[in-house]
Amino acid sequence: MRHFLLICCVFFSHYLYAAQPTVVTSSVLSVQSSERLQKLTQNKLKQSLKVLQAIPSAEHKQLLPLYQALIKGQLYFIKSSGQLIKVVKTGNIKSYSEIFSAKVLEPQAKKAIKKVRVNNKIRVYLRQLLAKQALSAADPKARLLALRAVLKDLSPQSVLSITELRLAEKNIEVQQMMDVIIDIERARNAPLKLDKIAAIDRLGESLEPQVRTELVQIQANSSAPKVLKALEKALLSIDESRQFFGYLDQLFFGLSLGSVLLLAAIGLAITFGMMGVINMAHGEMIMLGAYTTYVVQLLMPNFIEYSLWVAVPLAFVVAGSVGILIERCVIRFLHGRPLETLLATFGISLILQQLVRSIFSPLNRQVESPQWMSGSWEINPIFSLTLNRLYILAFALLVFFALLFILKKTSLGLNVRAVSQNRAMAKALGIRTDRVDAMTFGLGSGIAGIAGVALSQLTNVGPNLGQAYIIDSFMVVVFGGVGNLFGTLVAAFSLGIANKILEPMTGAVLASIFVLVFIILFIQKRPKGLFPQKGRAAE
Repeated sequence: MRHFLLICCVFFSHYLYAAQPTVVTSSVLSVQSSERLQKLTQNKLKQSLKVLQAIPSAEHKQLLPLYQALIKGQLYFIKSSGQLIKVVKTGNIKSYSEIFSAKVLEPQAKKAIKKVRVNNKIRVYLRQLLAKQALSAADPKARLLALRAVLKDLSPQSVLSITELRLAEKNIEVQQMMDVIIDIERARNAPLKLDKIAAIDRLGESLEPQVRTELVQIQANSSAPKVLKALEKALLSIDESRQFFGYLDQLFFGLSLGSVLLLAAIGLAITFGMMGVINMAHGEMIMLGAYTTYVVQLLMPNFIEYSLWVAVPLAFVVAGSVGILIERCVIRFLHGRPLETLLATFGISLILQQLVRSIFSPLNRQVESPQWMSGSWEINPIFSLTLNRLYILAFALLVFFALLFILKKTSLGLNVRAVSQNRAMAKALGIRTDRVDAMTFGLGSGIAGIAGVALSQLTNVGPNLGQAYIIDSFMVVVFGGVGNLFGTLVAAFSLGIANKILEPMTGAVLASIFVLVFIILFIQKRPKGLFPQKGRAAE
């Protein structure tokens, strides 16, 4: 009988223990914090904030996954055990994992789990808590991002914390952001007008977007004449700085467009300027280069970071080979007949477009940018340079000077210049003009293929990619001076900058029309372009 009672007691105690919900938490948490987290699964919504506020600050870092899930509404608990879990919904699919270890769990029945409810007060408290944790991060960039997050929702408590942290901060950028936050608080609530005006004057030098918003709100609630005058001066200074960097932004995008036009037109400057061939298939050479980049990424999906280094020479070879084939099979029979050359190359462009549609389908294809070309270089809070455009600008200049070197310092360049100036004399001197024509056309087509590699990083790849740039390429060549590479460089950047300056005022379509009209009028005055050929090359 005594053994039977002992067994019953053990069984009963085990039943009572199993009936108590237990929260599976991080092993580094104290017993009190674990018990508080257990209350999140039992208490009403009004009491949840008090539960979170009672957790010691030393344990906040370990609870960051829980706080983030709570803010996003992804925190649930299993009713039978009280275990806290994270539930992420992607479309119609739900994934379940442990909140701290991130271990994947088996799918749970809808009735077996319950969501831990959250309201705006809890979200605000947790966001401030996360920001404070980030302010103590080892990485200065993380601290800077946290300060910008705090700036959007300032409170006296967060300003007090930042004021304390400012004394130990060593990073200059983080110090400046902390000073901005402290000055905003002083501009709002400083008891002395002199302190308030001094803070406003310092804020007038900041380019943080939130600073201007804060100053406008302070201006709406202020009545002191001296304070209002300081606010007007600060806002005017901010607006002038924003306008200046807005012009710089337009200039950068103009240079970016100019670099694309330079890459697209520089090959045409050789085939049209030096050979006198109106190549309407030049845009398709650009398209072939872009599709070469796409194929390279398909063949080496695990090496996207290095794909462009393979795609650039391969695009040059592919487009250059097609260019030589076109010259050998069609162009060489049409020398001296520009209209027939135009019609023949237009037909070739249609054939190439249809060939690409048949192989890759008419749908646009997306080329992935390497990690080192992604993102932007932030100069200040309102002005940044996108890395892909910056690299393409540098790449366009590199290609230009490399081509200039080939034409000025190599035997091929000497032969090209000789044939373009006087074909009969060059042939009489023993230069194989047919071979030079093929190499020249292949060189121009190869550079167009390289342009396609650059364009694949800015836009989608499709059968009509080259058609968008063929007219602009002819405009650049004619405007700069037929056959003059330096003129092509100046014309490409001039037209790119002019286009981007006009776009905000007139729109993209009207800007292109105005540029076209300007070139037509300019050619009427100077038929040979900005930098006409001189000497025998002009004949």
